[in-house]
Amino acid sequence: MKWSLKIARFAGIDVFVHWTFLILLGWIIWSNLQSGQNLLQSLMGVWFILALFGCVVLHEFGHALMARRFGVNTRHITLLPIGGVASIEKIPEKPIEELWVALAGPAVNVAIAGLIALGFLLSGWEGNWLALAQPITAGNFLSGMLLVNITLVLFNMIPAFPMDGGRVLRALLAMKMGRAVATDWAAKIGQLLAIAFVFLGFLFNFWLIFIGLFIYLGASAEANYEATQSLLSNFRVGDVLMHQFTILHASNSIDYAVRLLLDGQEKEFLVEENQQIAGTITRDDLIKGLQQFGKEEPLSHILNRNLLRLDYDMALSEAYQKMMGSGIKICPVFRGTELTGVLNQENVLEAIMVQNAVRDGMKKI
Repeated sequence: MKWSLKIARFAGIDVFVHWTFLILLGWIIWSNLQSGQNLLQSLMGVWFILALFGCVVLHEFGHALMARRFGVNTRHITLLPIGGVASIEKIPEKPIEELWVALAGPAVNVAIAGLIALGFLLSGWEGNWLALAQPITAGNFLSGMLLVNITLVLFNMIPAFPMDGGRVLRALLAMKMGRAVATDWAAKIGQLLAIAFVFLGFLFNFWLIFIGLFIYLGASAEANYEATQSLLSNFRVGDVLMHQFTILHASNSIDYAVRLLLDGQEKEFLVEENQQIAGTITRDDLIKGLQQFGKEEPLSHILNRNLLRLDYDMALSEAYQKMMGSGIKICPVFRGTELTGVLNQENVLEAIMVQNAVRDGMKKI
């Protein structure tokens, strides 16, 4: 993620922290000092937040490692002030697999809370259950961690997207009905809950309004994504690829590519090197190249070598998912070893528009 700093790597997964997380820590110190706490007490609050987000990271690793068991990789985990995000390549198609992946994150928090509670039980210490209502100290630190992990479980198990509970609900429904229908039902349930949160927010706590809006937007986004995937499942890559395209050579200058860009409709190009497709160049790459190197620099210096090769008979939904996940805008399409065309994101969006128009037309008949 842009503006993020890599802080760790575990099990082959990079962990990043977004720069806005530092604002959260600074705000905690400032607010604690303003409330009359000394510097040591304020720093204890920071340690508590860091421990909390450590639990969030473990939660996300629960999702990531369970997804790996089903052959789904996780590109990275990013810490934001509002929580953690595991960038999983895709949601497992089988409902039972999605169910296990969704439950794995909250299960980690249950395990953490269970270990702390077990420690209290074995030591005979009941803990300070007013931990979150008082400044964090060494005496109530673990009680606070126990309550926070219980809260994380309850919050994440709300049966609404984008919470884990929404995915659990979708997986359970998908065992009885199709994935698209299950997503539609889960999204509607999530939206109803979101409306209830907003209503309760006006009556009791203003923060519930933000939670409701967050859930409503997340449910809508998931429903739209699944609807798009359902539409694309009717196509193969070969149905929508472009047969007319320009191949540049890595030795061509940036100026040459810019002139082609201005003279036609293409905004992305394949680039050849050593008689094979070596990468791609986009309009943004060319603009940055002009700013950094000038017009005469060869394309090889700005070539994006993160190439995604698509198969002619691949499902378009799978191809689009891979393109969006990797951030690649244009891909070569092969039939066996033969290059037969290219696919870009604009092709896919046009296919969605056509399919929507056909569906709307059928409804009027």
